[in-house]
Formats: sequence, structure tokens, C-alpha cells
Amino acid sequence: MASSTNLRLCVLFIFFAVGCVCIQDEQLHNHHVPLFTFGDSLADTGNNNYINTRRIAQANYPPYGQTFFKYPSGRWSDGRLIPDFFAEYADLPWLLPYLHPGNKRYDYGTNFASGGAGALHETNQGLVISLKTQARNFKKVERILRKQLGKTGVNTILSKGVYLIWIGTNDYTVYASDSKLFSSYSLEKYVDMVIGNLSSVIEEIHKKGGRKFVVMNLWSPNHIPLVQEEAVASQGRDPRLGQLNRLVELHNGQLYKELQRLTTKLKGFRYSYADSYKVVEEIASNPAKYGFKDVKVACCGSGKLRGIQSCGGQDALKEYQLCENPKEHLFFDSNHGSDKGYQIIAEMIWNGDLNTSRPINVKSLFHS
Repeated sequence: MASSTNLRLCVLFIFFAVGCVCIQDEQLHNHHVPLFTFGDSLADTGNNNYINTRRIAQANYPPYGQTFFKYPSGRWSDGRLIPDFFAEYADLPWLLPYLHPGNKRYDYGTNFASGGAGALHETNQGLVISLKTQARNFKKVERILRKQLGKTGVNTILSKGVYLIWIGTNDYTVYASDSKLFSSYSLEKYVDMVIGNLSSVIEEIHKKGGRKFVVMNLWSPNHIPLVQEEAVASQGRDPRLGQLNRLVELHNGQLYKELQRLTTKLKGFRYSYADSYKVVEEIASNPAKYGFKDVKVACCGSGKLRGIQSCGGQDALKEYQLCENPKEHLFFDSNHGSDKGYQIIAEMIWNGDLNTSRPINVKSLFHS
């Protein structure tokens, strides 16, 4: 009799314990805010590891990842990227890239970005996952979540989620490289096309329930070692530098106007315009204030500024130089930030005032 009673008590205890775990798990999911990321190599946490592309369009070899992960994770940095820091600040777990074979759970968010991608589908076509394709992948995730969580559950996840978009650099690099593909377009018309594609993806996400967006603008080419290396080589006579500067200027201005327009068009639309242009300008103007010894020369690469993209020796150039301490450099390679560089940019935008993120900062967007 005692044995039977004990058995019933054990069953009740197990049932109660499992119930508590389920309730706690449900409460956890009700409170976290997912992060979904779209973009290029500045945001790609490893999707290009899993596509058929050139080795130079991947970062899954040393010395990438050496500072934080201690292995090459597929990120173009010695460590973490801005989406990683945003996830950390939002108390989220590590978010796997969408194409990672072990990525089966999306209720915390995921990363769709692809190194080399552009807002235009034609940019580096066949070698990357374009923004248009990233949006299609998001729709696949939405369908999976709908099956897993039901209509109410997926609507809650998607409406609470924050959507980080950082793209455009490759579109303008392709244009400025005298590509015949876009030579018939004026600078203004070309920027309109880029902004139009970016805006259409925001609208697609909104249709699926997305309401909160962090949209990053573009850095000045004047601070990118790759661009400055070419400027030094041409003794400042290369017209592409002026063209790139004008494209970035137009892009950033048009991007902010478009976000303001979407506020009046899309119900419940909220955004943080993350001004990485101003943040990088501030860091470059006051390097010692942020703990940097060099904001011009990259840690890894070739050339006077290590602005020749040879880090890791995976393309035609096998020889490259590597600094002793990446934390002293704003840039890790020819056009990507160091772990410390990204951390400072992320902190300034996360907690920023109107000079770095407007009309609200990223933290406020996550907490709203």
C-alpha cells in the first residue's frame, strides 16, 4: 500500500515538475525580444560558410575569429559583430546563422546576412545571398514558426521582434568599380534603386508582422582601409573615391527620409536609424578616447594601410601582415571592424542619443 502511494506521489511530482518547466519556458519566451538580422559581411555571422562561393567571400579560415571565438566562425572580424553585441545586450543566446545545419529554432531570432550581398539582386549575383533572397528565407522561417507556435504565437514573436538591416556598401562598390551592369544609371537614380529595394523588404517584413526596425546607415569611405589604400596608390587621382563618398552621402540622406515616409505609411511601424557614419567619425577623430592606437591601418592585410584584401591568404595574394593586438585597431581587415571596434560602435548605438540613433536608440526599441 505504501509502495503504491509512493508511486502515485512520484508520478504527481514528475507531472508537477514538468509542468513547472513548461511554464517557466513559456514565461521566458513571453519576455524575450527576438532579433532577426539582414545584411552583408558587416552583419553575416556565418551564412556564407554554407553556400557555393569564392573563398574570398568567406571568412571561415584563420586568422578570423582569433580573439573571441578562438576559431574562424565565418565572421569577418577577429571576434564578434554588431548583431552579436545587440543579442548580448538584449539577453538573447548566441543566434546561429540561418543556414547553419543545427539551426532548428527561430523563436529567439536568426541571422540571414551574407557577405558580399547588396540590396540589389544583381550585386555579386551568384556568389552571395541577396537581400531579396534573405527576405524569402525570412518568410520560410515565418512559416516554420507558424507551424510550431500557431497563429497567435507567431504573431507575438514577430511583432515583438527587432529587425536589424545593414546593407548597401557592396552595391556602391560595384557601381564605383565601373561595372557595365549599372553604367547607364546616374548616381541619384542608382541610390533610389538601392533604397527602393531596401524599403520593399521592410514592407514585406511588416506584412508578416514585423513592427520594430533598426536600420544602419553606411560608414564614410574616408575611413575604410581598402578605399584609402587605393587612394594612396593613385595619389588621390582616382575619381572613384569622390564617387563613393557622394553615393554614401546620398544613401544615408535618402535612407532616413524613407524611414520617415514608412512611419506614415505602415501601421505600427517603429524604427531606430543607427548612424554608424557619425559613430565611426567620432571614433576616428578621437581614437585614444576609445582605446585605439590606430584607426587608419587595419590589423590584417597587405599594403601600407593593410587595405589590400589578403587577410588569411585565400585569394591570389598569399602573403599578408597580421598585427600583434587587434584591440588596438578599429579595423581588423581591409574593410571590416575589429571585435573591439564593433563593440564600441554597438554600445554607442544601443545607448545612444539623437546623434547616434534616432528618433530612439536601439535599447529603447528592444524595451518597447
